[in-house]
Amino acid sequence: MWKCLECMDVKKAGIFAAGVLFGTAGVKILASKDAKKVYTNCTAAVLRARESVLETVADIQANAEDIYAEAQQINEDRYKEEMPEETEE
Repeated sequence: MWKCLECMDVKKAGIFAAGVLFGTAGVKILASKDAKKVYTNCTAAVLRARESVLETVADIQANAEDIYAEAQQINEDRYKEEMPEETEE
């Protein structure tokens, strides 16, 4: 029996026991009321950031639509200017 205990690595067993201990303590910490408050505050911050990003995206999209419309108008004006020249020749 002592030979079996000699084969067992005490360091590895200690690391395993510490892992179980920290795992158990970690679950209790993650489920605590204080942790829930932190989760709630983080979620609220993410939602605020999401709203800000959506507003920025809407502004960029509106600007892109304006740029596209102006570019189309420039091309139409240029095409109209070139058309009389082609018909005269």
